[in-house]
Amino acid sequence: MIYAFDTYYYEDYANTVCIAFADWSSEKEVEIFTEQTSVPSGYESGAFYKRELPCIVSLLDKIVLRPGDIIIVDGYVTLDNEGKIGLGGYLYEVLKEQFPVVGIAKNEFTTPDSQRRSVVRGESKTPLFLTAKGIDVDEVKLKVEQMHGTFRIPALLKKLDQLTRE
Repeated sequence: MIYAFDTYYYEDYANTVCIAFADWSSEKEVEIFTEQTSVPSGYESGAFYKRELPCIVSLLDKIVLRPGDIIIVDGYVTLDNEGKIGLGGYLYEVLKEQFPVVGIAKNEFTTPDSQRRSVVRGESKTPLFLTAKGIDVDEVKLKVEQMHGTFRIPALLKKLDQLTRE
């Protein structure tokens, strides 16, 4: 199972949603999980994970992960060649490196990262930015390119983004 997470912040709470789907080519989700929590901390430049990680971990506590499951986050797993990690890297550590974590980001992070891949989908000229831990990033790149939907952002990830804002 693949579990994709995203969080949207309102004035006084965070809405975290997870869409579970069977495989990379799925057109439809198997299940949707949602949770509203108080905002764990204010926005801190360069430390986005401090705000979003507690929301994801809280919702993950309601999900039974099994061997072979993969987690997707809206953001980065690795940030540079020096070992700096993003939200997905911290989540990978919290999960004791037992489950692969894939980061799919819409905006480019400027530092060089040999583990970052650009993914161009559909007619878009603007790539998505892919990073991962616990799984081969080149293998995942091919999977993300083939995800359902004809636009830049795969259909299920677009739905996830919309659900967080409802």
